[in-house]
Amino acid sequence: MFLSRRDFLKLAAFVTTSAALSSCSPAWNAYRKLAGDLPVVPWTPLDARDFLMLNRLTFGPRVEERARFMDIGWQAWIEEQLAFESIDDFDCELQLNPFRTLKMDANELEAISNELFDGYDRETVPNELRQATLIRQVYSKRQLHELMVEFWSDHFNIYVEKGNCFYLKTVDDREVVRMHAMGSFRDLVWASAHSPAMLVYLDNQANEKSHPNENYARELMELHTLGVDGGYTQEDVMDLARCLTGWTVKEHFWLGDFVFNEDLHDTGTKHVLGMKIPQAGIKEAEQVIEFLAKHPSTARFIAKKLTRHFLADEPPREIVEKAAQAFLHTNGDIKSMLRIILLEGLPLAQPRYKRPANFVLSALRMLNVETNGAGVQEYLLRMGQSYFNWPTPDGYPDHSQAWQGNLMPRWQFAFALIRNEIAGTKHNLQALLDVSLSDGLHGDVDAVASLLLGAPISSSARDELIQSVIAAGATEEEALQIVTAGLLASPAFQWR
Repeated sequence: MFLSRRDFLKLAAFVTTSAALSSCSPAWNAYRKLAGDLPVVPWTPLDARDFLMLNRLTFGPRVEERARFMDIGWQAWIEEQLAFESIDDFDCELQLNPFRTLKMDANELEAISNELFDGYDRETVPNELRQATLIRQVYSKRQLHELMVEFWSDHFNIYVEKGNCFYLKTVDDREVVRMHAMGSFRDLVWASAHSPAMLVYLDNQANEKSHPNENYARELMELHTLGVDGGYTQEDVMDLARCLTGWTVKEHFWLGDFVFNEDLHDTGTKHVLGMKIPQAGIKEAEQVIEFLAKHPSTARFIAKKLTRHFLADEPPREIVEKAAQAFLHTNGDIKSMLRIILLEGLPLAQPRYKRPANFVLSALRMLNVETNGAGVQEYLLRMGQSYFNWPTPDGYPDHSQAWQGNLMPRWQFAFALIRNEIAGTKHNLQALLDVSLSDGLHGDVDAVASLLLGAPISSSARDELIQSVIAAGATEEEALQIVTAGLLASPAFQWR
């Protein structure tokens, strides 16, 4: 492609001023064929509110998701996604077959990571987890479940570069986050507390009676349950840490499994959040975890965090309160909270700035890009959101302001994507548009703008944009690719 990177950035700036979206749906339809035996589905036009809602409910809506959304209505679409177990996701799971480490136990993963198996090295395990995560987010039909997996992965953040977390996180992802992402919060926090990856990450494997370590006890209350203003004291942290002495990870036979070592446990009486905790071994901390999982402060903290994630940086108070009440009335049923937040709150949603992963995923999904997830990882790293790579236990920031100052890597990604320069990743933009009803370059630009932004840019801005690209010497095919890259780089595409 002839366009220089500097010219491309000028184009992105031009699109910035041109991408004033129409307030109504475009007056055309397009069609595309899906892979395999799937039928032709309509490229459904969406008004601004529907486009915002569907963007919030997916990692960027594919054509068939737009069609289904409009066919059954947004409320029924949400209920369908809530019942994720009934959604056939065989095609996505089939793409995960090459990643053998995803189903291995900790003992096997440790052996692979120490190069005891031919063809593997230390980076194999975390790299396969990262690739599989992206593939699921791109190709899974269970989009709401994948969004919740992402949410809980941040909430119960584990940094894979710390200690043995580089292989233990694979087990945590499978048996903690994915298993309980749309189940019971009690079961989720319980599984996390018994997760070797979490115990290693927050140093509880070194928590023993002669030298209590408070790291996990503090984060369990501050970040996982009650919240920083949840009503606990430093004394509560200290005594919960004593309850958690002896919660550790096996180092020899069945390496990497959770174990309670009674010899390391502080048998004295403790007091946590007003409760007297008599000597009871492993049941001491489990009693506290049960209490934390149903505490009103936990309900409010989780409700606000979830509502912010799906609705707005400043979430509506009435929705937060209703979601908190749903938490308390259902013993932390996650789907019950989501029904309140989505069915009652989604019409109130405000635009949110895309985090890097969502920016990348929405481009891949909306443009029907084929990827094996490998080459994209480098771009996520440049943008600051490589999977499982946030070092502190608070997880990647989930508010717009945190991500608005790092545009250059996004522009570089857009440029590389359209040039098909990303390893293991390929678009076929023309094939995507070949079955559309658009007429010529102007119609194709309208089609791509509607696909990526919800509606075409104004006809005058579109014509000026095409003219400027053609005047620079581009063919019509090159012009379409350049404009598409410009739309991906434009501020309008940075919001969802």
